[in-house]
Amino acid sequence: MSDGGVRLEYASQRKLRDRNKVHYRISHWPIWIAVFYLAPGPATFRLFAHGVDVWMGVWLAIVMSATGVAGVLGLLPGCEPRPYIIRFTEDRPNPLYRRICYTVAWSELIAYAGLNLAGVTYACVSGKWRMAQIYGGAYFPVVIVIWMLGVVGRLPRVKRSTKGEGDERRYFYCLVWTAPIAQGAVWLLWKVLPVSPMTNWVKLLVFVTLLVVGGILAYRGVLARTRKIVPGELAISD
Repeated sequence: MSDGGVRLEYASQRKLRDRNKVHYRISHWPIWIAVFYLAPGPATFRLFAHGVDVWMGVWLAIVMSATGVAGVLGLLPGCEPRPYIIRFTEDRPNPLYRRICYTVAWSELIAYAGLNLAGVTYACVSGKWRMAQIYGGAYFPVVIVIWMLGVVGRLPRVKRSTKGEGDERRYFYCLVWTAPIAQGAVWLLWKVLPVSPMTNWVKLLVFVTLLVVGGILAYRGVLARTRKIVPGELAISD
C-alpha cells in the first residue's frame, strides 16, 4: 500500500512472535559490535586510513566480549529473548540499554557523515585534505553534544517512552542505510582516484547525491524498515 508515494505497512499484517529466534538475536550482534567499535572516532579514522593496529585490535576484543555478554543477557536491541515493543503507539518505558545503544549509534551516524562531508567540502574549496585534523578536533565535541541530547531523551528511539517508535525507526534506518553507503563510496573513491581538484569535486558530488537519494528512498519507504507503519494495531519492532 502507498499514500502519496510513501509506502505503508499495516501493523496488523506483520507477523507476530512471542520469542526472538537464536539466529535473529545473533544477527543483531555484529551491528552493535560495529557501533561500539567505531566509537573512538579519531582512532577509527586511522584504522580506515592505515589499517588495524594493536590498540584497535585490543579494542575490538573488548567490544566483542562486552557486547557478547550483553547480547546473551538480552541487553542489546534485537538481542532480547522476547520482542520488547509490540504496539508502536504503546506508551511503555524505554529501557536504559536501548537508550544507550541508540544514543551511541546516532552520535556516530551523525558525526561521521557530518565530518566526512565537512572534510570533502574543505578539500574542494582549499585543495587540501585535512580529515585527520578535522576528526581530531571536532569528533568528540560533536558526539558529546549528541550524547547529551540522548541523556535528556531528545533523539528518536532514545526518548523515555516508546510511543513514537513507528515513525522514529524510519528516521533511524534512513541514516543507517544512507550514511554508511555514502561514506563507503567516498572512501573507495579516495583510495582509487588520484588527488586533484576535479576528483575532489567528484567525491563531493557522489557523497551528496547518495545522501539525497537515500533520504528520498527512505522517505518513500523503499529501504528496509523505513515503511510507514499505520498505527493502532499490533506490531513487532526491531
